[in-house]
Amino acid sequence: MIKKITCTICPIGCKLEVDIEKNTVTGHTCKRGEVYGIAEVTAPTRVITSTVKLEGGIYPVLPVKTNGAIPKHLNFKCMELINQIQVKAPVKMGDIIAENVLDTGVDLVATRSIKKG
Repeated sequence: MIKKITCTICPIGCKLEVDIEKNTVTGHTCKRGEVYGIAEVTAPTRVITSTVKLEGGIYPVLPVKTNGAIPKHLNFKCMELINQIQVKAPVKMGDIIAENVLDTGVDLVATRSIKKG
């Protein structure tokens, strides 16, 4: 079975054809595209970016992201967790907001510093 996908590793956007049975990729112009094609078809992952509620800050929300990719099937559970989080200002960029999100080994981190309001 052949799955056609567009590579998102770089701006070129190569049109990949991934043969799931043979575990091969065609259409890539670099090695990263080949690795991406196999991973995207066999075990897709995503970095999650969002915001959490912020108490006592100059803004009402704090931008956050996972510091690594998590399995794609956990995206909605991750967002449910993120929607329950509330932190207090001040916060520094890079602060860990939630450790080991959904037992993935990936942390949720602040992507901006925000002072008390």
